[in-house]
Amino acid sequence: MYVSTGNAYADPPQAMTDAVIAMSIDTGKVLWVYQATPNDNWLGGCGARGDGNPGCPETRGPDHDFSAPPVLTTVNGRQLIVIPQKSGMVYALDPDKQGSVVWQTRIGQGSGLGGAWGGALDGQNGYFGVGDYQSPAPGGVRALNLATGAIVWSAPPPQPRLCEGTPRCNASQGGATTLIPGAVFGVSIDGGLRAYSTADGKVLWQFDSNKEFQTVNGVKGTGASIDGSPLVIGGGMLFVNSGYGGIAARPGNVLLAFGVE
Repeated sequence: MYVSTGNAYADPPQAMTDAVIAMSIDTGKVLWVYQATPNDNWLGGCGARGDGNPGCPETRGPDHDFSAPPVLTTVNGRQLIVIPQKSGMVYALDPDKQGSVVWQTRIGQGSGLGGAWGGALDGQNGYFGVGDYQSPAPGGVRALNLATGAIVWSAPPPQPRLCEGTPRCNASQGGATTLIPGAVFGVSIDGGLRAYSTADGKVLWQFDSNKEFQTVNGVKGTGASIDGSPLVIGGGMLFVNSGYGGIAARPGNVLLAFGVE
């Protein structure tokens, strides 16, 4: 069993923050640990030196945790664990060699906010949205070759942003991606749901969720930012949650269901 950890105030500070951990499914024993960012102690509301608060870390890290689950895949007969990090890096680890790094690829500048909630893999490529909420150029989608980590194609951030002119409007695309044959779906804090061609990253379809909706249960529904892990595909339908409140995005409350025309 493989799990990932975020970051929090840990004592000692080299505790297993920002790590991928292999555990025995029978006993729970830790088999190995890969830590991408040592000493990434971080706690909301704490200053860089803790401000003398004993509840805060002495030195605060960059908040580059793993907010995505590890994905186990097989490439050319070899098992790999593939996972993106909020640092803007994507890692491929060898589970049979104590989590040693097979390749690592930078897809963004990295940002504490904005997340890196998960990628989608098809056996040949992995598809990842770029968060980078706090960077000068957030957003974008990347396809990586799973064997080598090489960037196959790179789609730019959404321009113009669909939420232009509203507070906390951002092009960050750190939400988890989802695949169907020939297309990968990506979401954005700008309220957009987009389907990209798996061949070249071209936008095949776009939906703007920044509006009010007539809901089936009669409750006023409003779309806004889309982030986290909002997509589910099954039975010929696509379901997405629009509205992601908090300090970095715009709240809403609608679940949208799309069918094939």
